[in-house]
Amino acid sequence: MDERTFDRSGQHASVIGLGTWQLGADWGEVDDKQALTVLEAAAESGVTFFDTADVYGDGRSEQTIASFLSGRPDLHVLVATKMGRRAEQLPENYVLDNFRAWNDRSRRNLGVDRIDLVQLHCPPTPVYSSDEVFDALDTLVAEERVAAYGVSVETCAQALTAISRPNVASVQIILNPFRMKPLLEVLPAARAAGVGVIARVPLASGLLSGRYTKDTVFPENDHRTFNRHGESFDQGETFSGVDYATGVEAAAEFAALAPEGYTPAQLALRWIVRQPGVTTVIPGARSPEQARANAHAARLPELSERTLTAIDDLYARRIKDQVESRW
Repeated sequence: MDERTFDRSGQHASVIGLGTWQLGADWGEVDDKQALTVLEAAAESGVTFFDTADVYGDGRSEQTIASFLSGRPDLHVLVATKMGRRAEQLPENYVLDNFRAWNDRSRRNLGVDRIDLVQLHCPPTPVYSSDEVFDALDTLVAEERVAAYGVSVETCAQALTAISRPNVASVQIILNPFRMKPLLEVLPAARAAGVGVIARVPLASGLLSGRYTKDTVFPENDHRTFNRHGESFDQGETFSGVDYATGVEAAAEFAALAPEGYTPAQLALRWIVRQPGVTTVIPGARSPEQARANAHAARLPELSERTLTAIDDLYARRIKDQVESRW
């Protein structure tokens, strides 16, 4: 699989990576054996970027990645984790002592002395403007606790603030055919600054797979049940912030646009990969088959202008008014 570069850090990642939230929690049950088979299938398919966080299953996702990689010393995978959601979401909690404590825990979970890439995990907006926060992150690099750092954001405004910081290597942001606003300013700014873009929630929490109907019932411990209105964290993380009924209808239209040889999910991933400025996209997978199908999207033929225009039209008609003013 093709790889792209995080210019500021010199690190490389496959254009399609693997998000591992679902291997920790909040997506229903995934047992340890199943989680390891997903990682195996992704790696065998050319995926060289795993994204995790210290709160995914309270560290379970990090530990599962460590278990998988421990027996494969010759396998090159860039592992990115996140920190900051283990404490109350207050700007005053984003200080060096906490960073060191969170980092120590993640390094133990991952079984490494130095983490490849650590990202602030969607912190409060004032954090992105704090010199002290980024001085503390620079200290983690100087202490060789982390090789590079970035941020995960909820809004385009937060992304633009982070991109202006000279040592931010990456910005992780929701980007998919139902969340196009980052195309306007964030991706061009990131390209100009040499900041990598990690596109998350690429399938709008599965909507863009075309598999769900208005009658679909998700498990109680799945965020698609308990966070539809932002009850537990930012609403934009669930179905990209689109209300479920509208999303299901729009997803059916989207699925009908898939060219021959594409699944709807692969169409969404291929659309993201082709956007200038995207370094990697991180779909999740709950089965080896899903991991392989996601990775295969990178090898599919380029999309036609007719298909791209139809995707733009669908977003403008059904989705744009719901999401662009909020994120």
